[in-house]
Amino acid sequence: MTLTTPPAAPPPRFGVEEEFLVVDAVTRAPAPRAAEVVAAASASLGERVSGEITTLQLETRTHACGTLGELTDQLGEARKVVADCARAAGLRVVATGTAPVAGTVPPPMTVGPRQTLGNEMYRGLHDELALCALHVHVETPDRQRAVLVGNHLRPYLPLLLTLTANSPYWDGRDSGYASWRTTVWGRWPVAGPPPVFDSAEHYDQVVRQLLDAGALVDRATIFWDVRPSERYPTLEVRVADSAATAEDAARYAALVRALVVHLSAVVAAGEPTPQVADELLRAAYWRAARDGLDGEGLDPRTGRLRPTTELARDLLTTVEPALRAHGDHDPVGQWLERLSADGTGARRQRAVVRDGGTLADVVDDLAERTAG
Repeated sequence: MTLTTPPAAPPPRFGVEEEFLVVDAVTRAPAPRAAEVVAAASASLGERVSGEITTLQLETRTHACGTLGELTDQLGEARKVVADCARAAGLRVVATGTAPVAGTVPPPMTVGPRQTLGNEMYRGLHDELALCALHVHVETPDRQRAVLVGNHLRPYLPLLLTLTANSPYWDGRDSGYASWRTTVWGRWPVAGPPPVFDSAEHYDQVVRQLLDAGALVDRATIFWDVRPSERYPTLEVRVADSAATAEDAARYAALVRALVVHLSAVVAAGEPTPQVADELLRAAYWRAARDGLDGEGLDPRTGRLRPTTELARDLLTTVEPALRAHGDHDPVGQWLERLSADGTGARRQRAVVRDGGTLADVVDDLAERTAG
């Protein structure tokens, strides 16, 4: 009898949702014409493109993908389609967490009963709702595993934010932050890092209490930065700003998948949830949003400041086995090296101004990067 090693299980499928701002090609300010772009792009993308809560935004999404190459192709295809449709209408589509050139405040909202209820509940918070993020979905065996992996992922959220910070400008000025979107978004009652949950049942109990408390319009407005998806059998990681390029988005998503795979094995081994003080996690978020990949980051597990590039290298080492198993180690490692050398989207936006450009030039540069 000959014993053979069983083949390794395929990596979990993953997918990405990307939010974009629609801007006027002349003024470069957000334009309330996203529905026109969505209608035109739907001919090619179907349900992979849709509107958002304001008429300034649209969203694209990939199918569930098995490989980084497949994901990259789908991201690039969707970006090209919406960029071409926008250009034909005298518009541009830009991937950034916030608009460099100021638009209308409050932003015009799409119409519907959910939006009406949201306006009644959140009031002035909706005045600053023209924000764009990138969401990564990774398949998980069940909701229980998704919730427990989310517990273990909480300490990594600030670092994931540093790698994707892409929103330095707000209301026509430099906010001083690498991710101003994170700062604005954190004002919502259910946003930022979630609490620790004992189980999927505990998660559902807390959500019911928040619904009863009037803090949620419905379960779709659970805005925590990591959560079990309400629509898919996935863990959804929502901490990132919209990424300037398809390559940034794809390689970040591959890193997230590897981290989820690593932490899923940690959960399966019965390791306890890391004990992270809420005040340290909040401070780590603040530093990540302010500085991005530049300077030092706060490791919420130790409470110590360390160069963010060191934290990134440690993360790469942690997930290296998963990345190699997926065939993603080299592209993700090269992406992290480039970020360390050239900076995140926030630094690239500021570089346009530092080199003598205007905020209109920043928008033009973002439009080119978005379309690829």
